[in-house]
Amino acid sequence: MLYHVRMDVLIPTDMDADKVNELKATEKALSQKLQEQGKWRHIWRLAGEYSNFSIFDVDSNEELHDIMMSLPLYPYMKVEVTPLLRHPSSVRSDDS
Repeated sequence: MLYHVRMDVLIPTDMDADKVNELKATEKALSQKLQEQGKWRHIWRLAGEYSNFSIFDVDSNEELHDIMMSLPLYPYMKVEVTPLLRHPSSVRSDDS
């Protein structure tokens, strides 16, 4: 199942800088692991924002939920999830 996910990161301005750096490093390592596993298929930064558009390829709503909840920055995110389906007018036979 494919999902389009927008993540807006809203870290409190008074959070300790060392804690922020630790969260970011842990988040990066986990996101790269998920990308290597094929679960986090694509990620794009939104220019001028601390946000991204991502495509996840997971087996269920529950798996996506579990992944999102495992992200160290999740408590500081606003997340919008949109399930994706193949469009009948697509000229592609796969999801590439």
